[in-house]
Amino acid sequence: MMNNRITEQLNYCLENDKKISFLTGAGISAESGIPTFRGKDGYWVSGSKNYKAQEIGTYRMFKMASQEVWKWFLYRKSVTEAASPNQSHYILRDMEQLLGDRFALISQNVDSLHRKAGSSEERTYLIHGDFDFVRCGDECSGELYPFPKEMDLKNRDKDVITETEWQLLRCPKCGEDLRPHVLWFDEYYDEKYFKRDSALRVAQQSGILFIIGTSGATTLPQMIAHDVLANSGMVVEVNLEEGYFSDMLKHHPNGFVFRKNSSAFLAELKQEIEKIAG
Repeated sequence: MMNNRITEQLNYCLENDKKISFLTGAGISAESGIPTFRGKDGYWVSGSKNYKAQEIGTYRMFKMASQEVWKWFLYRKSVTEAASPNQSHYILRDMEQLLGDRFALISQNVDSLHRKAGSSEERTYLIHGDFDFVRCGDECSGELYPFPKEMDLKNRDKDVITETEWQLLRCPKCGEDLRPHVLWFDEYYDEKYFKRDSALRVAQQSGILFIIGTSGATTLPQMIAHDVLANSGMVVEVNLEEGYFSDMLKHHPNGFVFRKNSSAFLAELKQEIEKIAG
């Protein structure tokens, strides 16, 4: 049964045109079989070299060894391409359909599962980028290109990029190496690529924010949660593990922490919203 204070806050949001917002991280895609950067699968072995995600997922490494970086990202892309949305993704889509413009989804995930489930482009803010797109590694135009459809992502040899494949990863305008359209560990959030200003605007408009499956290890998600609380909103963390938000919310009067499976919690929340918005 949903906590009474959360139900009251949902009512308040619907009566006062406040957004009911969601911030999702890698945990929401775990049921779809996608490993996280920071879990035990956040390592990469190429030949005799063993990299941490924080080492290979950087612009610095891309400039030094772009093929090594692409081997890792092509492997991760093959995993996300084969994955399907799970119940949590579909429930979020259903809640967007219920709430319309009172709904906002901010996601750290680059796996495209929210889009595959039917979440709209207009109300979804992908603050870490999107594996479905690439862009010039030298930023010759700032244009996003669809990930090359000709690239074979099935049954890959993780240590090999063929010459034919490498040609697909060249910028069509200047011929330099393309890069994945993702936020690397040594880069900063901006509005152009990562919707920084838009996400913070959503935070200021939110009466309640549900944080689903993220450790909160990066700065923009932390800022979003702080902004919601600073504007007298409520923040609810749903995660199986402790993280940054757990400590932040434990003793805050407008903070709640639930150690629950995301799909179970979201199913209950959807029923509550259906009753209120009914």
